[in-house]
Amino acid sequence: MRTQRQVVDYSLRRRALLRELVAGRVGTYDLCDASPYLKNAARFHGEPTDQRCPICRSENLTHVHYIYGDELKQSAGQARTVAELSMLAMTLREFQVFVVEVCLGCDWNHLVEQYLLGRDGLTDSEAEHEAAGGVAAAAAGANTRRRREAQR
Repeated sequence: MRTQRQVVDYSLRRRALLRELVAGRVGTYDLCDASPYLKNAARFHGEPTDQRCPICRSENLTHVHYIYGDELKQSAGQARTVAELSMLAMTLREFQVFVVEVCLGCDWNHLVEQYLLGRDGLTDSEAEHEAAGGVAAAAAGANTRRRREAQR
């Protein structure tokens, strides 16, 4: 997404946890503790990936995108699909997205990244282009209506 900014990647933390597991300092019960709510969000709102689970290696991981922000009001904390994120990014000023990877087989879950989305990330020229695109679409719709009325 083009308005994505202030990205924080948690891959180093993930590797450290997996290293701790291999070394025997952490058990799988400590790492594989996905809540039923997270698993349901992964089933219904998650985006499947091609990555295999690092613990069970039998299931592919699913990414769940949670959104938070002042403009969201009651929608804050909900899981959304990537398509919904794109639409929200064009309508809201700014909101935060947290991406969690989940394995539905062994309950592994880990925060993958977080970032900001929203119109505030657009430059002035991009914002004008978006607005002009909306004005052009409205004008095209009005011209089509006029032609239909003229044909009657």
